[in-house]
Amino acid sequence: MKVRDFMIRDVHTVNQNAPVSDVLQLFVSKRVNGAPVVDGDGRLVGMVSDGDILRYINPQRQTVYDMFSYVFVSQPEELAEALSYKVGTPAKKIMKKNVQSVLPDQDLEEALSLLAKHHFKKLPVVNDKKEVVGVISRGDLLKQIAERLNELNANSVGG
Repeated sequence: MKVRDFMIRDVHTVNQNAPVSDVLQLFVSKRVNGAPVVDGDGRLVGMVSDGDILRYINPQRQTVYDMFSYVFVSQPEELAEALSYKVGTPAKKIMKKNVQSVLPDQDLEEALSLLAKHHFKKLPVVNDKKEVVGVISRGDLLKQIAERLNELNANSVGG
């Protein structure tokens, strides 16, 4: 079995310069929890997830700085304050940069291995030019495997 047989072709990508607010809108409107980040030519440059966004917009707690025997204490930040300046940050600032990807013609076992080894939820599928052509996600992969198992079971019972 090949990656192309299981990948999602209708993939939602994020431009590396898109602000966090646009990424949030995409995630909510399309009901996704992560997306490949691409440059202006559609080439993969990273991945961004809902967890990356939550960690980034999380308001800062009170911080104590000790600089040459002077102590500075920052004030805790409110969520509204954090959102006011963090939602304009480009995706490239919060994305994961060292991203694993697979090619459509790779064996599915290789994709499974990467998903399991690195605990990824999604794995971008790219062509030879590094353009995103799909995505393979753990949930969709498990659903496909379960459907194939059901087919195999139905065939073995009926035969």
